[in-house]
Amino acid sequence: MGEEKIFKIQENRNDLAGEHKLGDLGQFSFAVIFLTVWIIDYFFVQLTPSFSQYSTLLIRIMAAFVIFIIAGLLAKKGLTMVFAEIREKPMVIRTGVFRVVRHPIYLGAILFYLAFLAVYFSLPATFVWIIIVQFYVYLCKHEEKLLIEKYGNDYEQYKLETPMILPRLIKRKNKV
Repeated sequence: MGEEKIFKIQENRNDLAGEHKLGDLGQFSFAVIFLTVWIIDYFFVQLTPSFSQYSTLLIRIMAAFVIFIIAGLLAKKGLTMVFAEIREKPMVIRTGVFRVVRHPIYLGAILFYLAFLAVYFSLPATFVWIIIVQFYVYLCKHEEKLLIEKYGNDYEQYKLETPMILPRLIKRKNKV
């Protein structure tokens, strides 16, 4: 499948439930704010006490690299599954990364920021990151209202089976 097929036009697609109208603008704005705060703290102000005595830069970069790879895989796999093909019969996607969490694309975005914090822990950037996480939870809840309207009990059941953003370490048994 070619890269050009990954992002099909979202308008007039019956198989998609929709998203928040300010979601993209909010994500872009928060990315700019976070990176600005992180860069200013890292390179200029250095408000955050140094944790370099606890781990070397190489270890922090390696940890950030692993987090970044996981973030990228979650986002790419999630985007591909949602947008790469138009499903003739609209349905709740429960396979692939959507078996692990209901919002893998947003989890990938959250982990992307965490990778920066792994390289250089910035207290001001951490506060921005916490706000960003709350923003993504807000987007998740908004989109889930749309998904419940579209898919009803099928999506409600999916919510019971699959966590929103944080994967479960131990699989919960479904009660019958």
